[in-house]
Amino acid sequence: MTNLEVQIQLLIDNAPDDGVTPKLVATIAPALKAIAQKLQYPQYYILQNLQERWILTTLKHRANPELEKRVVYAFPRLQDISLSSSAGLDPQAVAKPMPVIHILFQLLALEPVDSIVFFETPGTISNAIEVERTNLQKIIEQTLQQHIPNQQVPPDIA
Repeated sequence: MTNLEVQIQLLIDNAPDDGVTPKLVATIAPALKAIAQKLQYPQYYILQNLQERWILTTLKHRANPELEKRVVYAFPRLQDISLSSSAGLDPQAVAKPMPVIHILFQLLALEPVDSIVFFETPGTISNAIEVERTNLQKIIEQTLQQHIPNQQVPPDIA
């Protein structure tokens, strides 16, 4: 079993035992794995507050400041968090390592988050891959429609 397969199995094992959710997680697992394989690391560090909520950074478009998006940064190493200007400002913030599959799965349910920015090169924030929540949701919906036609997907799957 690869690291990603182990992460997927953990997600399935920890899903509510309601007869539906574990099957849904297993169905969408190949889509989550395909996205995770484009990323370099099996886990990333996410800044969280003391209530274990992910810390959001609001980015404004340089040419059009009224355009903004809310992102979560995912760092390859703990020491890379200090490279972000938004990191370290909040003494209540804690960086926690999270498996990449779990990060992607959580993104499905994080309504205020527009995307997660995965930093791919330790020691710099210039090389990043952005995973947008709406794109991830479309991929998951397409996967579910192929495998479970005419079935309503619960909005609170994650």
